[in-house]
Amino acid sequence: MKHLKGFPYKKALVVGLAKSGFAAADLLHTSGIDVKVNDLNADSTGEQAVKLEDAGIPLITGSHPFELLEDREVVIKNPGIPYENEMIMEASRRNIPVITEVELVTYLHDGPIIGITGSNGKTTTTTLVHRMLEEDGKNVQVAGNIGDVACEVARKTGAEDTMVIELSSFQLLGIDKLRLHTAVWLNIFDSHLDYHKTRENYIEAKSRIMKNQLEEDSFIFNKDDIVVSTFREKSVAAAVPFTVEENDRGASADGNHVYFDGEIVAERKKIVLVGEHNLQNCLAAVAACKSAGVTNEAIQAVLYSFQGVEHRLQYVEEKKERYFYNDSKATNIRATSYALEAFENPVILLAGGLDRGNSFDGLAPYLNNVKHLVVFGETSAKLEEVAGELNIPCTPVDSMEEAVVMAYRNSEEKDVILLSPACASWDQYRTFEERGNKFVEAVNNL
Repeated sequence: MKHLKGFPYKKALVVGLAKSGFAAADLLHTSGIDVKVNDLNADSTGEQAVKLEDAGIPLITGSHPFELLEDREVVIKNPGIPYENEMIMEASRRNIPVITEVELVTYLHDGPIIGITGSNGKTTTTTLVHRMLEEDGKNVQVAGNIGDVACEVARKTGAEDTMVIELSSFQLLGIDKLRLHTAVWLNIFDSHLDYHKTRENYIEAKSRIMKNQLEEDSFIFNKDDIVVSTFREKSVAAAVPFTVEENDRGASADGNHVYFDGEIVAERKKIVLVGEHNLQNCLAAVAACKSAGVTNEAIQAVLYSFQGVEHRLQYVEEKKERYFYNDSKATNIRATSYALEAFENPVILLAGGLDRGNSFDGLAPYLNNVKHLVVFGETSAKLEEVAGELNIPCTPVDSMEEAVVMAYRNSEEKDVILLSPACASWDQYRTFEERGNKFVEAVNNL
């Protein structure tokens, strides 16, 4: 396991435990840095706390005592903790740098880094890039917001390894010297405004993916996104566009093919992922991988076989010519609208969940192809109302098992049975993953 090289601080405070905080604290400690950990709500008897204690790393829980900052030279913040947190604000007042765990990769990994951000599609694109590089025989490690802590992964990489990192706006706000040899910016939609406060702040956080790039690096940007495309002029790196329209530069597509710099890379009809939003993800991956020297054959092998990330418009299976898709990650109307736009066949939609007080009028324009709506959870009545206004048959149910059975009973050959809830899962399930797994299990049991 590697240790930090050239890290400019000797005394650090980690604020917020969880996976990233624990990984950062362990790395700092084993690299000879004097580190303390502060978490307001951590269980002082939990597994992570016990491991910190065994290693001799102080963990302070239940409050944010400012005296912890008195001799600290840097704060490593859990990405989810807002900058309005009293400890973070006090650190800033004392001019103590505040970074996030991903910045530590700078002092660990010597090989190429591909960073991917965007409001939607990050995980799918990150997975595509990872698989394409792997298919091409390259040594590659994937990390970041996709699940594995970046600094933990970087401790195991060699100089020949490429790191592919999914980066959230929260993580990007806390980078200082991290350089991405390839930076991919997929899109921008209003999101996490409770954290960033304004759309402008959110865009600025995302744009930090270009920070520290050099002329020999690549900036992959969505030419079809008005906001993202304006940043190509602000990048010192080589700007490489991707677009769902025909284009002579970068990655593009027409009705028959996917291209890179005008060269045919793949056939559209053979790509397994459905929907224009997934086409954009594929094009972004093509642009990143062609810029990294990946062969067309490796790209094709992935595009022609990849069925999607779990719970993100994931193809489940076909039963008697009914096609089941799990899009449990669709926790808002925008995400569900993307899913519905992906299909030409008639759709039976399974939707519902936590009631956040919003109406579903915004979903109505995307329900033209929905032949039956099966609803559940706290928002059942609201969704029934929308279905009634559009004369779409609607059946409320109490469980996912009932929903799948009811959808199947009302289906015909060639129909798509789609779980895309447009709501968070927390009224009935702990996570969207649990909800999606229940759907898959119910489909398997038909």
